[in-house]
Amino acid sequence: MPCAPSGRRWTVSRTNHEYLKYISGITGLSLPVAQTLVNRGMRTPEQISGFLNPSVERLSDPREIDGMSAAVSRINAAIRNGERILVHGDYDADGVTATAIMVETLRKLGADVAYYIPNRALGYGMGHEGVRRAADSGVSLIVTVDCGITSHDAVSAARSRGIDVIVTDHHEPIKGSVCSGSGQEGACSYTLPDAAAIVNPRLREGFYSWSALSGAGIAFKLAQALLGNSVENAYGLLDLAALGTAADVVPLVGDNRIMVKEGGALVNSGARPGIRAIKEAAGVKANALRVSTIQFMIVPRINAAGRIADATDVVKLLLTDSDDEAGQLAEWLNGLNVRRQAIGELVFDQAMEMVRASGADAEPDGAIVVAAEGWHPGVIGIVAARIADRYYRPTFVFSISDGVAKGSARSIPPFDVHAGLRRAGHLLSGYGGHKQAAGLSLPASGLDLFRQTISAIFHEAVTGDDLTPELRIDASMKITEINSALIADIAKLEPFGHENEEPVFGARGLEVGRARIVGTRHLKMFLKQEGREIDSICFDLGGLIGHIRNGDIVDAAFLPVMNEWEGGRAAQLNIKALRPSIKGL
Repeated sequence: MPCAPSGRRWTVSRTNHEYLKYISGITGLSLPVAQTLVNRGMRTPEQISGFLNPSVERLSDPREIDGMSAAVSRINAAIRNGERILVHGDYDADGVTATAIMVETLRKLGADVAYYIPNRALGYGMGHEGVRRAADSGVSLIVTVDCGITSHDAVSAARSRGIDVIVTDHHEPIKGSVCSGSGQEGACSYTLPDAAAIVNPRLREGFYSWSALSGAGIAFKLAQALLGNSVENAYGLLDLAALGTAADVVPLVGDNRIMVKEGGALVNSGARPGIRAIKEAAGVKANALRVSTIQFMIVPRINAAGRIADATDVVKLLLTDSDDEAGQLAEWLNGLNVRRQAIGELVFDQAMEMVRASGADAEPDGAIVVAAEGWHPGVIGIVAARIADRYYRPTFVFSISDGVAKGSARSIPPFDVHAGLRRAGHLLSGYGGHKQAAGLSLPASGLDLFRQTISAIFHEAVTGDDLTPELRIDASMKITEINSALIADIAKLEPFGHENEEPVFGARGLEVGRARIVGTRHLKMFLKQEGREIDSICFDLGGLIGHIRNGDIVDAAFLPVMNEWEGGRAAQLNIKALRPSIKGL
C-alpha cells in the first residue's frame, strides 16, 4: 500500500456509537479496536470471545467433514494389513508442509509410508508419473494432500492398477451435473474423481467454518482424526500447519486462525530442527516471528525448490531430527532462493517491457496477458502477482514451450479468476486454482483469443468503482487517542493475515513537521494535531521528500505501533497512505 496519494478510494467504516460502546464495554477494548472487530464480522459476545481467544480447544471436530470417516477407516485398514502407503503431495509450500504432516502422522501410527513430490515440469497435482511410481514400489493406497480433486484420469489409472486413492484437497473441484466416485451427499454439483474417499470442504463450501482451509490445514484435520481425534496427540504438527496456512494466504479466521496462532508459537520456539534451520538461514530472530515474516522470509525459501529445482528434499528438511542435515538443506534452499530472485527479476523486467509496449502501462484495459518462450515456469506466478498489484488488473503470465502456453494467473479482489477461467474453459487445455490465483494451459496459437475473451469476461464482472483500488480505513481517530493501551489492544487481534489484515486507522488535518530521509529510502516526519505531535514513518518511500513540505496539512492512514529504539519505547505511526487534507474523513 503506497505511502502517497495514489488514486485509491478512501472509505471509512462507521458503526452506531452506542453499539460500539457496548462492544467496548464487554471486551475492555478501545472504541477504534471495537470498530475493527465489528468490521471483521464480530458482532456477538460469543463471536468476539472466539476471535480473541483462538485456542486449540476451539478447533472444529474433523469427523464432521464429509469423507473423513471413510478416509480414516481406509488408512487404518492399510496400517493393520501392512499395506504400503504413498503420500502424494505438491511442490509449493502448502503442498510440502501437508506432505510432511501426513508422513509424520503415518510414521507415528506405524505405517509403511513413502512420499512423492512431482517436479514442476510434470505439471500441477496428481499425475500418471505418481501412479507409476506407486505401482513400481508396491503401493496399494495413495493419499493425496493439496491436490487430486481434478485428477480424474490419474485416479482412474491408479484404480485400474488395484491402487486405492484417498483425495485430500482444498482446490476447486470441476463443476458438473452428475456425481461420480464418492457420491457424497451435497456433492452432486461437481464431477469428482473415482476415489475411495474425498476430503475437500469446498464440496460444501459455506457449510463448514473450515471451508477455506489450506492443503496443510486439511492434512492436519485428517492427522487429528487419525490420532484418536486428539488435539494433544496432533499438537506437534501445528507448526507445519501454520506454515502451510500462512503460505497459501487463506482467510485467517476460524480453524485457520487457531492453527496459525498456536502453530506460530511452535515456529517461534524452534522446536523442529528444519524450521529452526530455515529461520537461521533467513536471518529471522528467534522470537520475532509474525505471519508477514513467514510469508516474506520463510515461505519464499521453501517455495524456491519447487520453483526452480525439486521440492522432495524440502519434505526431508521438515521431517529430519538432525540439526546437521537441517542446516545443510536450509543453506541449499537459501542459495536456491537467491537464484529464484535473480530469475524472477529478469522475467519481470521482460514482462513489463511487453506491458509498456502494449499500451497497458498508460491505460490498462481488461486483463493483462503476457507470454514468451523460455520464461522459467517457476517464477511466472510471482511476476503475475507483481504486475497485478501494480496495475490493479487480473494478470496472466505464460511460458511457451513446444507450442503450449503454460501460465499463472493472479487476480484482484473484485474478480473471481477461477470463475472467469471456467467461462473461458473452451479455450483451455486445463486450469485449476482459487478465486485469486490459478494455473492454466492452452495452445500458444490461442493466446490472442484468450486475451480478448478473458478481458470481456472481466469487464462484465467488474465495473465502475471496483476498477479503482480501495483503501479501507477501520476507524477514524485523533492523534490524542493514540497511546500504549490502544497499541496493546491492536495486538490482541493478531495473528494478522488474509481477511484479518492489520487494521488501518485514519486521521484528518495533520500538520507535517521535520520531514526528512532516514536510512537510504525511508521518509520520516512528525504529524501534529490539536497540540500533540507523533513520530511517523513511511517505509521505502524516501523519494516523496520532494512532494512533502513542512507545514503541509494532510490526511493520513496508518497503523500505530510501539517503536523500540536504543532502550526507549514510544508510539509511532506506520504510515500507509497520505493525501492533501480534505473534509469528511
